[in-house]
Amino acid sequence: MAIKDTPQEWQVTESVTPFEGAKTSVRTDRVVMPDGSVAGRDYQVHPGSVAVLALDDAGRVAVLSQYRHPVRHKLWEIPAGLLDVPGENPLHAAQRELYEEAHIKAGDWRVLTDVYTSPGGSDEAVRIFLARDLSEAEGERYAVSEEEADMEHARVPLEELVHGALAGQLHNNCLVIGVLALNAALSGSGGGLDALRPAEAPWPARPF
Repeated sequence: MAIKDTPQEWQVTESVTPFEGAKTSVRTDRVVMPDGSVAGRDYQVHPGSVAVLALDDAGRVAVLSQYRHPVRHKLWEIPAGLLDVPGENPLHAAQRELYEEAHIKAGDWRVLTDVYTSPGGSDEAVRIFLARDLSEAEGERYAVSEEEADMEHARVPLEELVHGALAGQLHNNCLVIGVLALNAALSGSGGGLDALRPAEAPWPARPF
């Protein structure tokens, strides 16, 4: 039997939004449970995100470190960002983020994996791309501010990132998921890199 997530929507008797922020909000739904009872569920409403695992010809991944205030850590991450425009093609958003955060362009794009980051408390969906055939982007570097002004950039061998993830030294979810997924694909799991989905593959969580 194939193991596969399936869409399903339980009845909601009431829905309110007690908080609305600049990018996300919090919603409270009253949801009918299988036994007929009704329970409250609070969750973050999120526009969705894209992330880019950019792999160069030397087997190194482009990473950056950024301060993340909620967890009081400066985390090593892969380039990522919000889907700011409703219905935006996630590939275009990923290309923009790779340029803005790393000043890199890529000639080869594939979908590495799609994930829900915290489905018990948020509807955030993230598409993680694999980008290869890297080169420096043309033009001026994107102007940064706030936390991004303190970014550090590096290119790190994939195996070093895999070790860091498994050793509990790296914690960003997109980085950890991305490097482990790529490592599995390179080992031939799931058909290898040639079996990865094309960059414009449908994404039901965030249709475009």
